[in-house]
Parts: sequence; structure tokens; C-alpha cells
Amino acid sequence: MSGKTTRAGAVSVRKFFARHGTLSQWHPHYEFRAGQLEMAEAVEQAFHDRRHLLVEAGTGTGKTLAYLVPAILSGKRVVISTGTKNLQEQLYLKDIPFLQQHFEQELRICYMKGRNNYACRQRIYDAEKEPVLAGLEEVADFQIIREWEKTTEFGDRSEIKTLPESSSAWAKVDARRDLCTGQKCPQFDRCFVTQMQRRAAESDIIIVNHHLFFADLAIKDGEFGSIIPEYEAVVFDEAHEIEDVAGQYFGLSVSNLQFADLRRDITGLCKRKEMGRVELDHLLGGMEDVANFFFSLFPPGEGRRGFSEHAAFRERHADAYQDVLSALESVHIQLQLLKENLGEVIPLATRVQTLADNLRRWVEGVAQHYVYWIERRNRGVYLQATPIDVSGLLTEKLFDKVPSVTLTSATLAVAGGFDFVQQRLGIAYARQLVVGSPFSYPTQALLYVPQHLPDPRGLDFLPRAAEEIIRLLELSRGRAFVLCTSYQAMKQLHDRVAFDILYPTLLQGTGPRSALLEEFRQTKNCVLFATSSFWQGVDVQGEQLSCVIIDKLPFAVPSDPVVSARTDALKKAGGDPFREYQIPQAAIALKQGFGRLIRSRTDRGVLALLDHRITRQRYGQIFFDSLPDYAFTTRIEDVEEFFRA
Repeated sequence: MSGKTTRAGAVSVRKFFARHGTLSQWHPHYEFRAGQLEMAEAVEQAFHDRRHLLVEAGTGTGKTLAYLVPAILSGKRVVISTGTKNLQEQLYLKDIPFLQQHFEQELRICYMKGRNNYACRQRIYDAEKEPVLAGLEEVADFQIIREWEKTTEFGDRSEIKTLPESSSAWAKVDARRDLCTGQKCPQFDRCFVTQMQRRAAESDIIIVNHHLFFADLAIKDGEFGSIIPEYEAVVFDEAHEIEDVAGQYFGLSVSNLQFADLRRDITGLCKRKEMGRVELDHLLGGMEDVANFFFSLFPPGEGRRGFSEHAAFRERHADAYQDVLSALESVHIQLQLLKENLGEVIPLATRVQTLADNLRRWVEGVAQHYVYWIERRNRGVYLQATPIDVSGLLTEKLFDKVPSVTLTSATLAVAGGFDFVQQRLGIAYARQLVVGSPFSYPTQALLYVPQHLPDPRGLDFLPRAAEEIIRLLELSRGRAFVLCTSYQAMKQLHDRVAFDILYPTLLQGTGPRSALLEEFRQTKNCVLFATSSFWQGVDVQGEQLSCVIIDKLPFAVPSDPVVSARTDALKKAGGDPFREYQIPQAAIALKQGFGRLIRSRTDRGVLALLDHRITRQRYGQIFFDSLPDYAFTTRIEDVEEFFRA
């Protein structure tokens, strides 16, 4: 078949992906992949039969096209949800234009992001006239934004390559709902969010990210209505992340920073509109003061800790708690007095009410089957509540309501099966498919597990692990990721290794993730020390990344309040939380970390796991059964020989 293609069933996916099919004629470097065809046919069938599908598709399968093409041909409105905004943009800016040039009709496809990714025209125009910018940096950044706003079609922040990630000016002109007046805004018809929603309503394929998808799912049927138009099918790429993201949006969060932001936004609006009231200013100052005192009553120290003593806390700190609620109520009354003259006050009044409601729900512990916890991070004190088990919510709101849901990832199965993901996500009935990678792992990758290191739970592990890392980096000539299971281990290993090797090192946290990755790619023999955010979604092809070193099996921290609550729930139900939750979760995480190394047929390298429990504990076999079929050794001499070859 040659030439351009029509849509909606005129061509089956087999004709696209077959050895001498359509794609082979379109793409000069097309390689037939049996797994890609198998996956595409399974997705096509799931859409047609209105069934759910679970697909693990190994790295190099070409899974993106394997779900995009069936989605386009289905004739249905399909939402594609990705793990990251970067993958979302890759689909929209790279894969879709490639397919579009080979279809006769215009493909009706759009992407949607959260509102804070888009500029608000009205806030930009207000900022030109009113004193909201602070300092020369904000003024300079605002000029970049102002010039860009004159020509941009979509208003998406990611288009502005010269705006620093840390720019505080953006928060003063973005389109978040907190300050949106909706149809009352003079720019409503030109609004980037309005235009995004109109494009989505006219599209057959809508590309979102997991955060936006679950934010939408959590508010469906609520007072704000939905963000994403109605759809008949969903494809989740990087579906192994769904449990954690869904937990965030079906949960609850209140922080001291929300009070500070609320005061800033109300004060700023009143100044801009010259509607300031002495009484309101006084109330806002008092609200922030009592809130700061209230949040200071929680235990000090950075990190996360569980909270279960609701009744005792309310009894001990009844006055402080009531002071915060009274302050919010007083501010709300004052805003109600203003709103007839100032439409922009309405979203702020709603925000005050929501903050008061969420605070009551958290302090009184009204949500059953949730784990309550506190996190201190920098200046922030966060009161959080997360569902212990999201499976029931997802069954009710997603799998029972959407006719066809496809979940795919390179790391979805544990020991070749989907029991873990089905149990955790509440997907009772689904077709299943495991598609192996086309890469030759036994010849391309060597898995090294040293046996001479101490138990990774002991105090003497870190110094000995640092010595082993130095030895490995000398053999690999740098060109490595050192991936750690905690920030503390990352820092300590970096400090012990960086000055004893000849190669340049980078440390996560010293710059934006994207900038560190680019620097790694551009710096010869570089070594990057990182934690969880570099374990997935990172693609460095070629010799620049020739070694991935992981310090320990990535078991979740058992004392983490969410992990602890989930393991306790499994125990109470008569289950074995270690085997049913902690091991499968760690196996998927380990696959993600090791998946950074082999990204093409020509990549070669060593995977080093410095944790010998994988070879000495019975559960280690589950990890081996979950990993690809790498060549394996416990001898450093084999690593040396591998790098010499």
C-alpha cells in the first residue's frame, strides 16, 4: 500500500505494522518488530470489543505508535495519558506530525496540560499597569513573557526556552483556577485555557498527563465540572505510576503556604483594583499569624511522619484550631461584601471556603480508610491525607465507567504476571499481553552483583560501596549513572567518590533535571549521582551512558506513613505485605532503574547492583524473573573483560 491513508477502519493496524506494510514505505529506517504489531493488534481489538487491556512492552518495542495508530483508526474519542509532560510533548510535536503527513484527512488531535502551564492574558495586561512585579529579575522575565504573548498560539510556558525554570514572574501571570473569573473575564474568548478546551471538544485524540487526568477524574460530577471532554477509551503510558498519582488527587492537602498565598493574592487584587479596606488588610494579617502559630504546633524536623491522634490534638489545641477557622470565616465575610463590585473576588472567596473545609476534614479525620500524615519541607508544613487503597475508587470512577482502558509500560508485570497491578489498581477483568524487547540483552548488557560487600542495612555498607563504585567507574571510564535509593545515600556516596575519580561528576539537586541531563550528555566521561526522579523517563543513547550502578534493592521506606498504612491494611486482611506489596513494588522500580542503560540495538553496558540480597534471599528470584535476560556475573574480572571487548 502506498500514498496517503484514510481514517476510521479503512486500514487495519496489521497493514500498518506488517513487514512490508504502510510504515515500512513511509519510514526510511523502518524495522519490522513483531512485538509492535502484536501490541497494536491487541490495542485495536480492545477498542473494538470495549475491553480493558494490560500490556508490558519492553524498551525498543515502539509502543507509542503501537497505541497511537489504533487510536487514530478507531473512530472513537481516545484520551492518551502520559507519565510526564515531556512525553506528552514528544507525542504531539514529533509522533503526530510524522503520522499526519501520511493521512489524507487532518488528524483532530490536541494536548491539554494543567492551567498553571498556560499564561493568563488578563493577568499579563494587569501586570503591565499595576505594581505586582518584584525586583529586576522578575521585570526582565516579564518582558520575555509579554513579547511572547503577542505571537504565541497556545500560550504554553514550555514554548519559552529563555525563561528560567525557577522564574517567580510566571506564577504572577499564569492561568491557575484560583484567580480565574471565567466568562466574566474580558479576555475569555481569547483565553488560552478556553481555546485549549475548545480544541479538545473538537478533537478525536486528546493527549494529557497523569496529573491532569486524575485531577479531572477527582472533580468529575463536582461543582467545577470536568476539564477533559467525554471520551470512550483511555490509554495510559507509563501506567506503573498510576497508583501514586491517583492517591494524590483523591487525597487531601492543606499547608501553611496556602494561607500565605491566599493573603498575597487577595492583597494584590485589592491593590490593583484600588479596593483596599483597612479592615480586610487587618484580617488577612491576623489570618496568616494564627495560621503560622497553628502549623507550628506540629512536630518539628524535615520529612514525613504519620498522624493519628486527631481527638487528642483537637482537645489540646482547640483554641488555636478555632482561631484559624474564625479568621477564615471573617475574611470570607469581607470578600462577600466586595464581590458585587469586583467579580475577581468570587474565585478567592471560593478558595477561602475550600481551605476551611479541607482543614476541618483533616483535623477532624473524617475520611475513613485514609492515612493522615505531616510533611515538613523547607518552609512548608503540609497536612496530607491519602487513600490507603485507591483500587475501589479507580474501579468505580474509571474501569466501570470507561468502556476501554489500556495500561502500558515497559515495567508493568512482576515475574511475568499482572496480579500486582490488577490488585493495586482495581482492574478485575482485562486482557493481558507481555511483549519482549527486540534488544539482545544477553550480549548487550552484563548484570554484576558483587558478593564481597557487607549487608546494605549495615553501617559499614556505604564506605565499602563507595570503594566498589570507584573501581567500577575506573573500568567504565565514567560514563555512568549512580542511582541511589535515598537522598542521604546519594550525598554520602557522591562525597566519598567525587574527589577520588578523574571524571567530572554531577549531583541531582544542583540544577534543574533537564539541565543536568543535557550537561551529562555533553560532558565526556561524566558521572551523574541521582535518586528516584532519574530512575525513569530518562533516555541517554550511545556510549555516553555505559554503566548504571544502583546502591540497594529499591524497597520503599517501611516507616513512610503511606507505605506503613498500606502494609498494615494488607496484614489486617490476612495478607503478606512483604510479598504482595513491597517486593513487587521494588521489582518494578529496579526494572525502571536498569531500563536507563539499553535504549537502542547498539547500546552496550554494565548494570551493577551493590546489594547481594538478590542472590542470597529467596525473594531474589522474583527480581530475576522480572528483569530481562541479562548476562550475569558476580566477578569484577568479567566486568573488566566486558569493557575491554
